[in-house]
Amino acid sequence: MTTTKTNLFTDIEKIIKTLNPESITDERKIILQPLIDFIQNKVNDQQPIRINFICTHNSRRSHLSQVWAQTMAYYFQIKNVHCYSGGTEATALFPMAAETLRNAGFKIEQITENENPVYSIKYADNEHPIIGFSKKLDAEFNPKSEFAAIMTCSQADGGCPFIAGAEKRIPVTFNDPKAFDNTPQQAEKYHERSIQIATELLYVFSQINL
Repeated sequence: MTTTKTNLFTDIEKIIKTLNPESITDERKIILQPLIDFIQNKVNDQQPIRINFICTHNSRRSHLSQVWAQTMAYYFQIKNVHCYSGGTEATALFPMAAETLRNAGFKIEQITENENPVYSIKYADNEHPIIGFSKKLDAEFNPKSEFAAIMTCSQADGGCPFIAGAEKRIPVTFNDPKAFDNTPQQAEKYHERSIQIATELLYVFSQINL
């Protein structure tokens, strides 16, 4: 499908235009297909599209996925998409994950000072910011029913065979950039994972027919 004119921040749009969905393997596309089907069915039925990205600590991959999914929905002008994230436990949004998004062009403001700070994450001037902070998957902030639970790490996928209220439970796991924390490769590996997630979510939302 084609995009219409949006007001994405320029740097984010530049990155999106460099992404190459053709790099996604056929095996990976099979993994992504249930998410495409979930979104398409909701569009067809004119229902809200709620997606909760779940990882163990809700600190890295689940936030990158939440932010890029909300951004891609906006880029492709798919309405009524509401993206969330959660963990099997709450920790904090890891600073390097926030910095990776900032380097991609997102405007990020830390709005609380504590062990689990809350961030405002914006992809366009006039769109509601994504609220980023670590929380359990069943926190009051997150939807209670009629959502897809996207398992972004194998540990959460194995540890949570049942997600209460989820219409669909879809494993779309990513390697953890945490393995490179406090190494010279840290920034590079976080960027690499962010680009992978962005590319796959670009592919997902590009497949939706309005």
